[in-house]
Amino acid sequence: MTDQLPSIEHLVVLMLENRSFDHMLGFLYTDHDNLSPAGQPYDGLTGKESNPGPDGTPVTVFPIHPDHPHAYFMPGADPAEGYAATNDQLFGSPSAPVPPIAHNEGFVKDFATVLAHPRPGRPVVPGTVPGDIMGCYAPDTLPVLSGLARGYAVCDRWFCSAPTETLPNRAFACAATSQGHMDDRTHTFAVTSVFGLLTQHQIPWRIHGYTAQPLTRGNFPDTSSADPGHFGRFADFTTAAAAGTLPAFTFLEPSWSSTGNSQHPNYDVALGEQLIHDTYRAVRTGAAWERTLLVITYDEHGGCYDHVAPPIDAVAPDSSTGQFGFDFTRLGPRVPAVLVSPLIEPGTVFRAPAGALDHTSILRTVQRRWALPPLTLRDAAAPDFGGVLTRTRPRTDDPLDGVVVPASAGPNPAAGTLSHLAEVHAELTARGLIPAEPGEV
Repeated sequence: MTDQLPSIEHLVVLMLENRSFDHMLGFLYTDHDNLSPAGQPYDGLTGKESNPGPDGTPVTVFPIHPDHPHAYFMPGADPAEGYAATNDQLFGSPSAPVPPIAHNEGFVKDFATVLAHPRPGRPVVPGTVPGDIMGCYAPDTLPVLSGLARGYAVCDRWFCSAPTETLPNRAFACAATSQGHMDDRTHTFAVTSVFGLLTQHQIPWRIHGYTAQPLTRGNFPDTSSADPGHFGRFADFTTAAAAGTLPAFTFLEPSWSSTGNSQHPNYDVALGEQLIHDTYRAVRTGAAWERTLLVITYDEHGGCYDHVAPPIDAVAPDSSTGQFGFDFTRLGPRVPAVLVSPLIEPGTVFRAPAGALDHTSILRTVQRRWALPPLTLRDAAAPDFGGVLTRTRPRTDDPLDGVVVPASAGPNPAAGTLSHLAEVHAELTARGLIPAEPGEV
């Protein structure tokens, strides 16, 4: 292959929480008839997409602008995100039909159920209605994420690895399997992860939490037993980036607090914009910028609207049937994915030449770059994204020059609640899989 992946010495992944592609980037190129500046087609929103409301009346997508009363706390509540809920959003039923051809018309119906039966610890912004799930961010509301997507590359064919919750998808991102698990009840996975694979081949890696030990440290045997030098906080990442001493592979986590920067609905999206900005700025001003590839993505769609039906020809990681009888041959909904490097042409819409990208494409790219074997059948078959690196001479421009990071207005509706992943972090700490360090959040 003739791309410039061999020039990359540092691959950095920032994985955020529970937002769909259309919800965050669907309107990116609507004003250009869904063509990028390079003339590439972009599978975004036209503004005419809709879902039936509770009374059957169509509810059309609408842009969330900065002057919306609750712009950075949309969709106003935490949508349902498990396997049954995802099926309901895609097929209109908790069970998938045969064949599982999705029409993506159940999002308003499913969100109406959430609003009718609010869950403890999941606050709802007053005035939230079922149709709010059709709100999708306008580019001016997310100037950082949108600026990077326009300034470097956006992937409009990147799907989460399984149609379900966070932890199975994060397991796929790190190990190319969830071992059949399809909900968040399982917090540890007894398989080799990419971090163990890198260790076996003496390739350096680090995982950074935001202000605490990373959750991922407790998810796999080869991370919970790894040398403490493999783990740090965001401040450690920025220091290494500045010095040009990042390892080959870096995995970044947000803050899991309900008042943190993960962007989990309905936490403060503006704080996530700040995290994306700070991550980019650390890499962009670092000593190894010309040899670094930054990936910004989200673990799953979190119940937020997307109009594209997920592929149904995925390769299962193994031969066993998983929870709920799921066979892992279809992917979950699209999630945002932005690729950043000075070796990428501006305005790129990147799609793999064959097959859809999913979280295991991260693993495949790592494996191709450092000549490593696959972990499962899924990542063995996954396309990599090295083909996005087409420039031989690094760019010197900065697409975020002059961009102001947005700030939310009004109170955070989730303040005072305990987030689900903070609970998981506490459990793994209590089990001794993550070191207990008082005072961290």
